[in-house]
Amino acid sequence: MGKVIAFTNKKGGVGKTTTAVNMAAYCTEAGKKVLLVDIDSQGNATTALGFSKSALKESVYNILIEDDSAEGNILHTEIEGLDVIPANVDLSGAEVNLVYKKSRERILKTALDKVRDGYDYIFIDCPPSLGLLTINAWVAADSVIIPLQSEYFAMEGVSQLMSTIGLVKQHLNPNLDIEGVVITMYDGRALVSRQIAAEIKKFFKKKLYEMIIPRNVRLAEAPSHGMPIMLYEPKCIGARAYKALTEEFLAKDSWNKKKKN
Repeated sequence: MGKVIAFTNKKGGVGKTTTAVNMAAYCTEAGKKVLLVDIDSQGNATTALGFSKSALKESVYNILIEDDSAEGNILHTEIEGLDVIPANVDLSGAEVNLVYKKSRERILKTALDKVRDGYDYIFIDCPPSLGLLTINAWVAADSVIIPLQSEYFAMEGVSQLMSTIGLVKQHLNPNLDIEGVVITMYDGRALVSRQIAAEIKKFFKKKLYEMIIPRNVRLAEAPSHGMPIMLYEPKCIGARAYKALTEEFLAKDSWNKKKKN
C-alpha cells in the first residue's frame, strides 16, 4: 500500500507545486512508482508535467464531483513510473459543489484508497487555501510536507496552518502527521533569508529537512516547458537540490524503510 502525502501551505508562491512535482520525479529515479494528484484549480502541477489542462477530459474534478473512479482519471507522464490525476478548468467550481456532497471531506480518500496498492507514493498538490479541497487532501493523506519560503512573511499563517491540521487530525484523520518542512527559494546572500531559515529551524526542529532549495532560474523556467527539472536541466543547482532533498526524504521515511524490509 502506497503512502499518501499532501504538499500544503495556505500561502501561494512558496514553491509548493515545484516541490511536489520534482520530488515525485526524483522518487521514480530511485525506483518508486508515484501518482501525483493535482487538486489546485490553477492546475500548475498538471502543466508542469506537460499536459494542457484546458484540453483534458480526465480530471480530479470527475472524482470529487462526478463520482468517477480514480483509476479512470489517471494519465501516464513521459517519466516512467510517474502518473498524474490532473486538474482541468472545471476544478475552479469544485469547492462550491463539494458543499452539497455527502461525506464531502472523504471523497478523495475513498477514491485514492482503491489505487493505493499500485503505487509506492501518492503526492497531492494542494491549493494555497484551507478550504474543502485541502481538507479532502488532508483526510486522504498519511502526512503533509510543508514548503516554506525563506522570506519575511514565511512564518505568517504557519500557526493557523498548524492549528487547522490539528483540527483535522482530531476530528477527521487521527493518523495525519507532519512528514517534514522544506525551506524553498533560499538566497544565502540575503541576511533576511538566513534569519528566517534560523526561525523556521527553531520552530520545526527535527521536522525540517536539512536540504534547502535555493532560488534558481532553471527551476522557474522548467514548468513553462512542461518538464520537471530532472528533464529540463538535470545539472543545474536546483536539480541537484531537489535530487538531494528526495534522497533525504526517502532515507528518513519509515514507510520506505518498511517496504525495503
